[in-house]
Amino acid sequence: MRNLPIRWGLSLPNRGILFDLTSVDALMEASILAEKSGVFDSVWVGDSLIHKPRLEAIVLLSAIAARTQKVRLGTICMASFPLRHPVLLAIQWASLDQVSKGRTLLAVCIGGGDEAELRAFGVKPRERVERLKEGIGLLRELWGDEEVNHKGRFYTLEGYRVVPKPIQKPCPIWIAVNPDRTRIGDIGVERAMRRVATLADGYLTDVVTQEEFRRRWDLIQQLAEKSGRDLGSFETSIHGMVNINDSRRVAYEESKFYFNHYYGPSWPTEELINVWLAHGPPEQCAGLIQDWIDMGITTPVLRFTSRDQIGQVHRFIDEVLPLLNLHQGRSG
Repeated sequence: MRNLPIRWGLSLPNRGILFDLTSVDALMEASILAEKSGVFDSVWVGDSLIHKPRLEAIVLLSAIAARTQKVRLGTICMASFPLRHPVLLAIQWASLDQVSKGRTLLAVCIGGGDEAELRAFGVKPRERVERLKEGIGLLRELWGDEEVNHKGRFYTLEGYRVVPKPIQKPCPIWIAVNPDRTRIGDIGVERAMRRVATLADGYLTDVVTQEEFRRRWDLIQQLAEKSGRDLGSFETSIHGMVNINDSRRVAYEESKFYFNHYYGPSWPTEELINVWLAHGPPEQCAGLIQDWIDMGITTPVLRFTSRDQIGQVHRFIDEVLPLLNLHQGRSG
């Protein structure tokens, strides 16, 4: 049975630099404020290489590590994971864990499947899931103490001892996945949740209804129990969008500007916005965020869809946080 505290995360729009939503200095300032506030437990950045370019995640997290002391440092999510060679990633991420004194949190996913980006790295679209599974396993081998002798579908290593190692033992790897049940069916969702239940140290989702999340979490617990895993310290996270403004219309319009540049003009749909974007006055923002907590989210990671990142962080702490009941949804 879980009984975890709510641990707030701040997600930084590192793609926003490309369309004047933010700046490098603002991202650094927001990271420092998140830590000094005592409210935020973690700082996160997005990842993509060619398809949705941005400041590279590991480089940016290294800069944040040098300016902070306590907050965990995560990826939302490492969409390029199937493209990166596990040996290089193992060395880079272990170095980041060393630099940050053991504060990293690697959340990985299969990415969006953009064919041009995959082609640039010699990866076929249908390989992404298997590359994810093999890559996670190989990272754990490379970070272990034994000599690595690995012969898989994509990677072969015989007699290797790769250093440096992460400070954290084990170094946490989460899986980020948000399967569309209407498109891939119950069987497809079960496959995705099985990977979470058997391979991951935590679960990250984004746009999801309360009902759908509970179905997934119930499934994860059932599958983990069958495989003998204890989920007592297993965090469940949502990457949620927030825009606090006394005018709900202004909050919506600023968020749409953000979405149009970040994801394209056709996504998210209005239906998805209703369950993913907490926007408007503090009371209305608190309502949706409370729904996330009540459905079983232990680690809400907030992305502020505003040019004023610092002002939004302050308003969340001062005006939204006091409205929340943080004793809901913490077990299960």
